[in-house]
Amino acid sequence: MDMELKPVNRKLREGGDPLSQININRSSPEEALAVRTNLIQFNARFIAEDLQQNYEEINLHIKDEFGEIAGGINSVFCWNWIEVDILWIDDRFRGRGYGSRLLQEIETIAKEKQCTFIKLNTFSFQAPAFYRKHGFQEITRIDDAPRGHQHYYFVKYLA
Repeated sequence: MDMELKPVNRKLREGGDPLSQININRSSPEEALAVRTNLIQFNARFIAEDLQQNYEEINLHIKDEFGEIAGGINSVFCWNWIEVDILWIDDRFRGRGYGSRLLQEIETIAKEKQCTFIKLNTFSFQAPAFYRKHGFQEITRIDDAPRGHQHYYFVKYLA
């Protein structure tokens, strides 16, 4: 579904807000990168120097006996934490410890990188009980997101 934002172009009324004449458009990949780069530069002014370069995607996977991906975890190491973006296990392999093994590996990596916590989010139809079983604490929940379900945010503090 391609939703194009129409530029906002309104006449400035006397004494009106000059921002009412700005145009808002969808960003190209290059423009999105410029916004990201500028935010990174802004943030660097507030982040301890030893943490500023701490950014790395950490993506791991497990393959089955045929070389097909049976599961994986996509995450980002940022400053002093790891954020798990995706943890997925193929239905054929659920309940066999694959997800637990991936979480254990990302926790090991987080400790090696001297992270103080791991954070992630999940939905009620995914795996909130699984994350609780692995020591994650619910920090907030949004009801009806998506409609009829809950969206959970978890954190696990590392010793």
